[in-house]
Amino acid sequence: MSTHILPTDAPVGIFDSGLGGLSVLRHIRAQLPHEHLIYVADTGFAPYGGRPEHVIAERSLAVVRFLVDQGAKAIVVACNTATISAIGLLREHYPHLPIVGVEPGLKPAAAATHSGKVGVLATERTLAGAKFLQLRDQITAATGAQFLLQPCPGLVDHIEAGDAEGVQHMLRRYVTPLLEEGADTLVLGCTHYPLVQASIEDVIAQAGARDIRLIDTGDAIARQLARLLDAGHLLRQPQPGMPARLEAYTSASATALSAAFNTLLGIDPPVHETTFGVA
Repeated sequence: MSTHILPTDAPVGIFDSGLGGLSVLRHIRAQLPHEHLIYVADTGFAPYGGRPEHVIAERSLAVVRFLVDQGAKAIVVACNTATISAIGLLREHYPHLPIVGVEPGLKPAAAATHSGKVGVLATERTLAGAKFLQLRDQITAATGAQFLLQPCPGLVDHIEAGDAEGVQHMLRRYVTPLLEEGADTLVLGCTHYPLVQASIEDVIAQAGARDIRLIDTGDAIARQLARLLDAGHLLRQPQPGMPARLEAYTSASATALSAAFNTLLGIDPPVHETTFGVA
């Protein structure tokens, strides 16, 4: 039992298939500024969205095993697809660890919509997941909201590549039909999508749509992490002369991830390349 005592000074591990989790990381840093953090971008295996569920689950397990080896006291699965595919397996393997997943914000979207129509932008794997479809059916039954599901194949690739023109083209293709169907609320159902929120707003403006609400659950994820750390007496207290540390690992290019940290968050943490023990 003593092997499961987690020190408050241990880091929180956060992982995503690539850059998307940075949209969650910024909320965690804002709400929990004293916590040490380790960010993992599994970019070498991205995108997760088009892969079989069992493959994503095994890959997620390998990444979390790596984070636990680094001493992580809690895990944030900052990827909708990995949450859908793997969170049950992760909690089964690490029952002593607080593990926070993400899911598309259907409930807040149902509360926000006036037209009753909510567009959901997400990967194919997220939208096909049994857990997601069960959540959709429950909220539809409870609220009457109609969810218009829009898979976005290729969008994550363009975001990862920093291809602004390609992102804009794909967003027009995916967002415009939802607006034409009367959606007044759009769920950003992949953690990559808040990184291009300005482009989404441009597409909405070009379509002449007004009063469209965008739902991003990053803030709610950070709050849930704070609650679990507090409940487990795991919150790190501020220590004079010992500021919170952030370091990152990637299965692809450290240079590319460093550039993303700098461009998207304005910070420059140490970034390391690794395979997470997977050949």
